[in-house]
Amino acid sequence: MPAAPAVASAGGFEPAQRQRWSLVAPYAEAVRPASAQWELRAWGLIAIGALAVAGVFALLLALSRLPGAETWFPWPVQFFHKGLVIHVVFSFVVWFLAVMAALACATAYRAGGQEPRARGLGPVAVWLSVAAFVLLALPAMRDGGEASLNNYVPVIIDPLFYAGLGLLSLAMLLVTFRLLVNLAAPRGIVEPVVLATAVAALLFVAALVSMVFDALALGGPVDAAFNEAVFWSGGHLLQFLNVTLMLVAWYLLGGARLAAPLVSPRLLTLAAVFLLIAGLFGVGSAGLIHEPLSVPHRQWITDLQYLLAPPALLIAVLGARALMSAGSDGDRLAGLALWASFAVFALGGVLGLFVDGADTRTPAHYHGVIGGVNIAFMGLFVVFLLPLLGRPLARGRWLVAMFWMYAIGQALHSAGLFLAGGYGATRKTAGAEGLEALGAQIGLYGMGVGAVVAVIGGIIFIVVTGRALLRPAPDA
Repeated sequence: MPAAPAVASAGGFEPAQRQRWSLVAPYAEAVRPASAQWELRAWGLIAIGALAVAGVFALLLALSRLPGAETWFPWPVQFFHKGLVIHVVFSFVVWFLAVMAALACATAYRAGGQEPRARGLGPVAVWLSVAAFVLLALPAMRDGGEASLNNYVPVIIDPLFYAGLGLLSLAMLLVTFRLLVNLAAPRGIVEPVVLATAVAALLFVAALVSMVFDALALGGPVDAAFNEAVFWSGGHLLQFLNVTLMLVAWYLLGGARLAAPLVSPRLLTLAAVFLLIAGLFGVGSAGLIHEPLSVPHRQWITDLQYLLAPPALLIAVLGARALMSAGSDGDRLAGLALWASFAVFALGGVLGLFVDGADTRTPAHYHGVIGGVNIAFMGLFVVFLLPLLGRPLARGRWLVAMFWMYAIGQALHSAGLFLAGGYGATRKTAGAEGLEALGAQIGLYGMGVGAVVAVIGGIIFIVVTGRALLRPAPDA
């Protein structure tokens, strides 16, 4: 939405302040109804709650992997494996999907002109997600159930956990349906943020369909091999969803920093459509070319990750060029979040060129990439979602420190994992038995220190954002 040009009167009158390009103001108007405020706040609380659970387990997992950690504390039986499942699911699934739902809520009201069709589906989806949150967490506190450390969506093999995944999926289908209904017959404005969010929602539907199809094709028994196969193709599609949402966050952060679009609005739409087509074509063609779930099929799906790079790289390069020419106006905190997201995401992408799936170089790669996405979402909350709720954060050193600590911590964590992996540190295991080389020890300590620094940054984010969301509603 370009800013309206300043208009001078015949007498030479000039406006006291030049109008600035912004998406916050029109979205704030779109979500002004009480129903939108309630729902948007609820998704924010679910997202922050998921990140809080994941952060606690991230710290415990990092401590449990430090050399000699097994002598410090009598860790519970299977703590590392069940804790790893909880950490991954809440940080890489619940948190991301709650952010998607928050954006889907805002864009449905934007496209629906404050009166979206199927408005009642929003609260239903919220309560389904709350129930899913509880069901996903309960199995970690039960004696029964076995951790399945499969890729993308690891699970605890327990009926409660699968029920939680089912309810969460149903909730996302409801918010997707409502957004698409309002996009098909809009009463309000349809612009690139609306379209890109709809693409992300469609990618979720495609991922879910892929998972259901693979589950039905396999039949059973439900074990680690079953879960690995079921979530493989769909899990890769979720990565396309995450990158699409990150591009939306970049666009909004850049707009806040520049008071102008970070890149051409049309480019954001084209990038999102590219990710949708690439994801659907890649997964669909894999089943036609190779036997489903075979080794060549898995490798084909794995190689789809390279299709994530072109749109992200293009927007990052063009966005960085625009940021370097930015003046003193605009939101500097948004600029910091954007630069940090660019850097950490790029680090994770570069590390991904050297992974083989057997050692900690693989989590080094995805912690970097996901860290870049997380920073973008943290900025999205501060710059976009909280202002929409009339709960802006007071700018100060804590917020600046938050972004620096999380970015540096994630970079150090990824670098440490990568270094340790080069010396043979295996994935998804606790401790450092057999790793005597100095480089491996440096890597593991760097991983642990980086995790602690990143978690502190995450704690600051959770505290300041959670307080803003929990305080009484602002006066109308």
